[in-house]
Amino acid sequence: MISEEQFQKELKLIIENAIREDVGEGDHSSLACIPAEATGKAKLLVKDEGIIAGVEFAQQVFQQVDKNLKIEVLITDGSPVKYGDIAFYVEGSSQSILKTERLVLNAMQRMSAIATKTNEYVSLLEGTGTKILDTRKTTPGIRALEKWAVKIGGGENHRFALYDMIMLKDNHIDFSGGITKAIQKTKQYLTDNEKDLKIIVEARNLDEVDEILRSGGVYRILLDNFNYEDTRKAVEVIGDQCLTESSGGINEDTIRHYAECGVDYISSGALTHSVYNMDLSLKAV
Repeated sequence: MISEEQFQKELKLIIENAIREDVGEGDHSSLACIPAEATGKAKLLVKDEGIIAGVEFAQQVFQQVDKNLKIEVLITDGSPVKYGDIAFYVEGSSQSILKTERLVLNAMQRMSAIATKTNEYVSLLEGTGTKILDTRKTTPGIRALEKWAVKIGGGENHRFALYDMIMLKDNHIDFSGGITKAIQKTKQYLTDNEKDLKIIVEARNLDEVDEILRSGGVYRILLDNFNYEDTRKAVEVIGDQCLTESSGGINEDTIRHYAECGVDYISSGALTHSVYNMDLSLKAV
């Protein structure tokens, strides 16, 4: 996983790029009718139900745009919310509040939707010992926000990107000439480049699980599109030799069944690519 320092750099880049995209040379709507010295107050109004996420990010946005803005947080990230709740108040320059409005809402609506869906999956796994993971199936440019939202919802992050973990999937294996060759080449690459990265290898069937185990040195085996019976068999064969992960089309109806097969993790792209934004508004008071 990436360091906290790198994560904060990602957030800063997201804010800077979003402001560049949305404000450009200036917020002419506000500049035209709001005096520079005008001050005001606004509230973040919840118009939906779920898990709120992005409050801390909103604070970072406000502070980066205008350090004089004052934020009063009433509901923190990860808390359940309902229609009519007020997550926070922001007070200060009216122009600054208006400049940040759309970025704050876009981020919080998306993050809250992801946190809500993740929390639903976590609830379905309760008592099994299996943990839910996200994937790299994220919106380009805002991965840090979406993975943050998964954590807020009670899930765990998979690798952040291509650089912080080795993951040998079907195409890597086929292009390399098979599982054994792919793993051997990977180990040699890590040695040659003095890199300490965990290795995950995807298995498409039980024979591939056996081949991965014979190679050794693997952190986790990804059981891709296995049925329940083969998942149970794979977990039994793998034992404590490495960790296990189920993936591939797993949804609300099937997730607990896979967890009951004994896997350590279940990864789901749906946490980030199939959500409906939570309805939030930033309203002047």
